[in-house]
Amino acid sequence: MAEPERTERRLRPAPLLFEPSESVADPEHFFDLESIEDPRELLARATELTLAFRAAQDRAVEFQALAAAQLADPRRFDRLSPALIAEQAEWTEDYARKMIEFGETLQRGAGTP
Repeated sequence: MAEPERTERRLRPAPLLFEPSESVADPEHFFDLESIEDPRELLARATELTLAFRAAQDRAVEFQALAAAQLADPRRFDRLSPALIAEQAEWTEDYARKMIEFGETLQRGAGTP
């Protein structure tokens, strides 16, 4: 993904609406999409949600990587090994190493969230 596109997406607020707790109990209820009758409006709102969730996922992964890099930092007296980070995050050890590397890149300023 190109960096300028990523920056542009970050500046745009995600149109996520939090659902009331009573709505969440109904498995058929999802951000009130089931109540939209016009297919064009439904497609537009569902697309907005899809893009917002993708952006949220990208940001969450970046924060996971930052946390992994911080936890593995050799300057920390309580640093964790990639194996322990993998166990805590429910990743493979190889993926934990990659996330630590990604987090270190983010820390150096090559795309800080």
